[in-house]
Amino acid sequence: MSSGYVTTKDGTEIFFKDWGPRDAQPIVFHHGWPLSADDWDAQMLFFLANGYRVVAHDRRGHGRSSQAGTGNDMDHYAADASAVVEHLDLKNAVHIGHSTGGGEVARYVARYGQPQGRVAKAVLVSSVPPLMLKTPDNPGGTPIAVFDGFRSALAANRAEFYAAVASGPFYGFNRPGAKVSQPVIDNWWRQGMMGGALAQYEGIKAFSETDQTDDLKTITVPTLVMQGDDDQVVPYTDAAMLQIKLLKNGTLKIYKGYPHGMLTVHGDVLNPDLLAFVKA
Repeated sequence: MSSGYVTTKDGTEIFFKDWGPRDAQPIVFHHGWPLSADDWDAQMLFFLANGYRVVAHDRRGHGRSSQAGTGNDMDHYAADASAVVEHLDLKNAVHIGHSTGGGEVARYVARYGQPQGRVAKAVLVSSVPPLMLKTPDNPGGTPIAVFDGFRSALAANRAEFYAAVASGPFYGFNRPGAKVSQPVIDNWWRQGMMGGALAQYEGIKAFSETDQTDDLKTITVPTLVMQGDDDQVVPYTDAAMLQIKLLKNGTLKIYKGYPHGMLTVHGDVLNPDLLAFVKA
C-alpha cells in the first residue's frame, strides 16, 4: 500500500504514506506544527533511495487526517502514531521527529514503541521536549505570553500568521543575508492551511505546555538529538541541551547558524547525518 487511512479508537481518520520494500527497515517520520507528512518529502525520497521503507502520517487535525475537534494533545498524538505503526506492523523502526513531532516521538517511544519492542532508534530534530513553557522549574523556557500571541494571531487571521512564520523565523529567512525561497514559504503555508484551525489552535498548548521530562528519562534506545543554534522557534538551550542530559543513550549534534526548519534548507547536510546514525 502506498497510502491510506487508519481509524483510531475515537474515530479519527489518520492519513499515512508508506513507500518502499516491505522487508526493509522502516523509517517513520513525525512532522511539526502545523504541517503535514509532506514536510518530510526530501527525507523520505532520500531514505527510499538508500533502500529503506519510509512511513509518515498527518497528525490528527493536520493535512489529510480528520479535522479532529477533540484529542489535540500529546497523548493522542502518540496513540495515533502507534495506531499507524500497529496497523502496518512495523518493527525495528527508527522514529524521526521534528519540533512537535519530536515530542510525539518521545511520548510514542516511551509509552508504546519501546514497551512493544518495535523501536530500534529515535531522532529528535529541533524538538520541543522536555518543556517549552517558562515555569519556576524551567526558567529558560518561553513565556506564556508568546504562545498566547500565537493563539491570538491564529484566531484573528490564520493565513497571515502562517505566512509570517514561514517567511520569518521558521527558516531564518528574517536573518541578514538569508537566501529566501518563496516556494519553500508557499509550501509551508500550503501545508498549514490544509489542516483544521481548531486542532492547530489547541496544538499550541500541546507543544508548549506538555512536560516530557519523564518521557526522555524512559527512553533507552539510541537517540540522536539535532538542533541549530540559531533556532528562533524552539531555543536550543532549553531543548537539545536539556534533552541530552535526560536521555540515557543520546548523541548530540548542534549545527552552527542553522534555523528551526533546517531539515528543509540544509537537507544536503542533515540527510547524510541521519543516514549515518541509522546505519551505525
